[in-house]
Amino acid sequence: MAITLQKGQTINLEKSQYDLSQITVGLGWHVRKEEPKGFFKSLRRAGRDEDYDLDAIAFLLNKNNKVGNLGSDRLVGGDVVFFNSLKHPSGTIWLTGDNRVGGQGDDDEQIIVKLESMSPNVERILFLVTIYQGRQKGQHFGMVENAFIRAVDASGKEMTRFNISSEPSFNNKCAVIFAEVYRKDGGWKFRAIGDPKDTDNFVDILRQYM
Repeated sequence: MAITLQKGQTINLEKSQYDLSQITVGLGWHVRKEEPKGFFKSLRRAGRDEDYDLDAIAFLLNKNNKVGNLGSDRLVGGDVVFFNSLKHPSGTIWLTGDNRVGGQGDDDEQIIVKLESMSPNVERILFLVTIYQGRQKGQHFGMVENAFIRAVDASGKEMTRFNISSEPSFNNKCAVIFAEVYRKDGGWKFRAIGDPKDTDNFVDILRQYM
């Protein structure tokens, strides 16, 4: 049975229990149906007829907690995996595609990671989600419910899951750092983070890791 984590909790991804040759990091969400009140009601009206385009992104971080290779001037081909650079040059991590609606199944977006083949230069993989043009459309994570991130091993066994429920701290926040996978004592750990950010542009978050 998968372990459900709370914010800040960590588990070991044990080789003895799971096939870590390839893991799937799945993210999902639903847009809240009921009308919010007050200020956020006006925000909902601004974006009510728009699809929520939530984008999954991964930062590959080195021992200095930095993105070592930024790729081209548009971040293509570097250590950031996102909608314009779906696959890392090493072939060890990639996005399966961009779901522009959400709530269509178990996982709305997936990032595949070959943990056992990952370069030793990669110490951490940070997983985040942004709402594309969230500011412009008046969309934010206060309007998203049943958001989650989960990790599934190569055999299809769900190892862990972190559910993010709507709470006041997510109102007017257009990005969330969901979780990370990091090296520890020769293995890998998964940590639930759930840290909301104001921006709807992941580059603003990336600057902390440059």
